[in-house]
Amino acid sequence: MCGFIAAFGKGKIVLDSTALRCAMERMRRRGPDDEGTWHGEGVVLGHRRLAILDLDPRAAQPMQSSCGRFVIAFNGEVYNFRALRRDLEARGVVFRTTSDTEVILALFAAEGEAMLPKLHGMFALAIWDCITRRAFIARDPYGIKPLYLTVASGTVLVASQVKALMATGRVSCEPDPRGQAGFWMLGSVPEPYTWFRGIRALPAGHCAWIEEGRLGPTRCWYDIGEAWRSVGGLNTAEEDAVEQVRAALQESVARHLVADVPVGVFLSGGVDSGALAGLMVEAGALELEGVTITYDEFAGRHEDEAPVAARLAAHYGIRHTVRRVTRDEFLGDLPRILSAMDQPSIDGINTWYASKAAAERGLKVVVSGVGGDELFQGYPSCRQLPRLVAAWAPLSRVPGAMRLANAAARLQAQRSDNGRWKYAPQWARTIAGAWWLRRSVCSPDELVALMGPELAAMALRDFEVNHWVQTMTGPLPDNSRLALGQIESMSYLRNQLLRDSDWASMDHSVELRTPLVDAFLLQQVQPWLQSFSDWPNKKLLTEALTNPLPHSIVNRKKTGFGIPVNSWLTEVPSTRRTRPVVRSAIGVATGCYQTSL
Repeated sequence: MCGFIAAFGKGKIVLDSTALRCAMERMRRRGPDDEGTWHGEGVVLGHRRLAILDLDPRAAQPMQSSCGRFVIAFNGEVYNFRALRRDLEARGVVFRTTSDTEVILALFAAEGEAMLPKLHGMFALAIWDCITRRAFIARDPYGIKPLYLTVASGTVLVASQVKALMATGRVSCEPDPRGQAGFWMLGSVPEPYTWFRGIRALPAGHCAWIEEGRLGPTRCWYDIGEAWRSVGGLNTAEEDAVEQVRAALQESVARHLVADVPVGVFLSGGVDSGALAGLMVEAGALELEGVTITYDEFAGRHEDEAPVAARLAAHYGIRHTVRRVTRDEFLGDLPRILSAMDQPSIDGINTWYASKAAAERGLKVVVSGVGGDELFQGYPSCRQLPRLVAAWAPLSRVPGAMRLANAAARLQAQRSDNGRWKYAPQWARTIAGAWWLRRSVCSPDELVALMGPELAAMALRDFEVNHWVQTMTGPLPDNSRLALGQIESMSYLRNQLLRDSDWASMDHSVELRTPLVDAFLLQQVQPWLQSFSDWPNKKLLTEALTNPLPHSIVNRKKTGFGIPVNSWLTEVPSTRRTRPVVRSAIGVATGCYQTSL
């Protein structure tokens, strides 16, 4: 897990030393263990390393292949690298390190971009070919690891952070209407857009070639949406499904334990983290430590997960650390949080503090249960929204029904000071629209006040909810529950949860791993996706354990990964303009984001 920047152009100097140094410094916390650069005509690679596999300096990056032809800068982990290495050794390849980086490099030398489906893990990479003078960039299927790019003055720049690109001084601060509108309406900037017009994300599961300072067409090499769209009916006994899903989960957890440093786990009071903790113990994780965050404001309430997590830790015999966060600590840390936040987000602060606690305990790798609700369709909306659409869609076609519903919705929007109600009759006719109604935080009408009339007009030109959703997800399956699983996985999970996990953990030099967000796991369980929602309380996940979760955990009311921002930010005035955002730290963060670059 690291951070890198690369510049590809025509001249001898494609990125001056000052710009390179500023970008590298911006990523210092992503990789405090080492830094390195590699220069060639028309190329510069800079890398900061967080040493997880092969801690020896021999595994530092940028790394050049033994034949001298290829140079790589890579961020992430490839968990099946040892199996790939054995195959390459059987072909006569000799390795100098025990790192996954060298395996990727050797595999690319042997197979080129055809190697990508063989990489099981999270990654963003850039590989320079010294002979053809071309660069290859790629990103993992879920988009766990970020990769941003910009084209400036005949040079293509790519980096692990938006702010690293901004630090070069080569990118304008001109706002991106679509990216900023997406943030205000959904709480996160939807890729491939960013906060700035001049920067784009390489989409998840995509790759591209760069030649002579020109970015070639991007190609989708893996679309996780296809797993949701191509689900067929599978008539199988319950015990068969449980056994197959159990084997896939056990394999995924074992993969995510590969490391040359201790691995911990974020332990809440929920099913996802509890099940992962149990699976990690069963997979042989030694001296496992769970980390739990708690707040005085939650003491004695259902939101306080510390007592529940403590029971889970005792149940599985793991060490347990409870880290208490206070309002004063939060206000003192807020400037650093804003600086670390690579793009505005309404979430991520809890993960930032959990990562802070992990770093204080000396952990460099932690496992998170993020993605469990998307894969196992555990959100209440997965049950509620299909029923809403099934009931409302035919009713909306009754003559006069939409007129009456629109009038009632406008009245409710005024009464509740929630502009989204105005659109409820229209949006609730499709599963994508119903999802937007449930997940969004601002209505389109509020964008003028939040963004200004000119930028809002540009963002909302031809605005239509179903189209916006499908630009993130592609086509959706006819099955409403599968469609929701795909939408959540390719929007909320990808654009918010995974992105927040990256910046929040890396600001503490901690690698966050996600065994439930894994393209190979998705492929293995894909035949049963349609029936996942038939098992309540994510039973297929809890049934994967030999030592089951306590019933009190399985049946516990869902709480989410909360933080008492409401009470911490009581001094922020609540007005109609700020109402959608003062309930989270972004109510402060958005106003300060530009100055934190």
